[in-house]
Amino acid sequence: MNMTPSKEESSLKKFRFRDLIEQIKTEFRQITWTSKEELIGYTKIVVGATFVLGLGVYLVDLSIQSVMNILTLLSRLISG
Repeated sequence: MNMTPSKEESSLKKFRFRDLIEQIKTEFRQITWTSKEELIGYTKIVVGATFVLGLGVYLVDLSIQSVMNILTLLSRLISG
């Protein structure tokens, strides 16, 4: 049983590989890359939104913690 690929199979694989590489190159030429200015602007928006949302979560956490502390204090006052 011969396990080595025939010449035809080998050339077919090479053709498919070359075809794949050419298709990849063609696709990369069609990509519209973001300009440096746009990228900087988008980065600022993401950082700002992350900061604002983080601050919002922090404030909600503080308010829940305050309510829980007040409830704990009231329960201690009531139960003695």
